[in-house]
Amino acid sequence: MQLTRPPLRTMAAAVRTAGNHLMNARLLSMLAVSACLACGGASAQDRPSTSPNSQNRAASTAPLTAVDTLDVQRYLGTWHEIARYPNWFQRKCVGQVTADYALDSDGSLKVLNRCRLADDEFDEAKGTALQQGGPASARLKVSFAPAWLSFIPFLWGDYWVIDIDADYQLAAVSEPGRDYLWVLSKTPRVDPVRYQALLERLAAKGFDIPKIELTPQ
Repeated sequence: MQLTRPPLRTMAAAVRTAGNHLMNARLLSMLAVSACLACGGASAQDRPSTSPNSQNRAASTAPLTAVDTLDVQRYLGTWHEIARYPNWFQRKCVGQVTADYALDSDGSLKVLNRCRLADDEFDEAKGTALQQGGPASARLKVSFAPAWLSFIPFLWGDYWVIDIDADYQLAAVSEPGRDYLWVLSKTPRVDPVRYQALLERLAAKGFDIPKIELTPQ
């Protein structure tokens, strides 16, 4: 039997089709990461915890609330991640995790998250944060998707400041489901007494304290 080669036009069409599939796969992967990074930080809340402890907390605690007011001007600047709930989208970060917030010309917040990888290189993600409910609201929506996709609702994740000290030096960030948690500080080191007091407040809010992992600085 004689084998014949497909016409060049057919081969070109096949290459274009394969290329489109590859681009679509990459876009879907990017969107999935963007949705999960949307809380800070990064954070997203698309994977509810199924552990017995989490179910018990959800049944026994009141709905999570953000702090009453947030002074955005004082919140701006670089925050160091002191501790967090483990999550898959930060699994490659081995230390020196920071989040930088700056005011954009349109009133939104520019977000820059950075972390050190195992090879001592730094990875970063740029995003946008929008306050929900007024200029003093501590409830924000964050997205790390490209600007041209910002109209898609599910690419925006909840970013709630649930605890912050009077000096704006130590804060805790989460989302309504309590599946994600970050402890942030304006300095890489935190006074142990103040940190312990924050953990006690988080426990009272229904968070699983043994689940919190310290972040190497």
